[in-house]
Amino acid sequence: MDEQRLIETARRLSKSLTPGDLDHTLGRITAAAVEVLPEVDYASITVKCADGRLETAAPTDDMLLRLDAAQYELQEGPCYDAATDAVHVSAPNLAADSRFLRYAAVAVEAGIRAQAGIRLFDAPKSQGALNLYSLHVGSFEGLGALGQLFAHQSAAVIDYAQEIQNLQEAVRTRTTIGQAVGILMERYQLTDQRAFAFLTRLSQDGNVKLRKLAEDLNATFDKDN
Repeated sequence: MDEQRLIETARRLSKSLTPGDLDHTLGRITAAAVEVLPEVDYASITVKCADGRLETAAPTDDMLLRLDAAQYELQEGPCYDAATDAVHVSAPNLAADSRFLRYAAVAVEAGIRAQAGIRLFDAPKSQGALNLYSLHVGSFEGLGALGQLFAHQSAAVIDYAQEIQNLQEAVRTRTTIGQAVGILMERYQLTDQRAFAFLTRLSQDGNVKLRKLAEDLNATFDKDN
């Protein structure tokens, strides 16, 4: 790809990849892949969870749920490799690719002729890869710099979305604990410091996370009232 086209693609990507909450962001990434990247007919994201499970997010077509699931079950395919091992995997001609013989039969039957997987992120508790699907043999042979550019910009908006999600989670946790402290203050005539200390001690003694304990206390209070 020439430099001018790469610059133009970068501009289109920056407009397409609008950050928001995590679900919105993943959806924008797969939609932008189909819109901006050459030869991409469908796209999805594979997330490897902390417990090793593989899950599909933001598919641009429901057909991909079956194709991704086949790769997880067979433990082979570009999206499986990109999410678990390699950083970038290309299969321009799936039917003739000796690496993915079992999966290729499933993909070709569904009309998929070429596929690529690009690692998007490596977090402490998860890994993620972008899955690109094409109906045409020979696609993704020259993805190279464009694939790296897309992965870089996608990773940036995912980081932003995760920060927003963490902040939102922190606010929800603070609100939940605050409600529980208020209940203890009212019921037992405690100061806010003593109510919080009591809640913390219950959490430690019962080996229960503070937020979970607060949620249970709030639910019990709501039921009683």
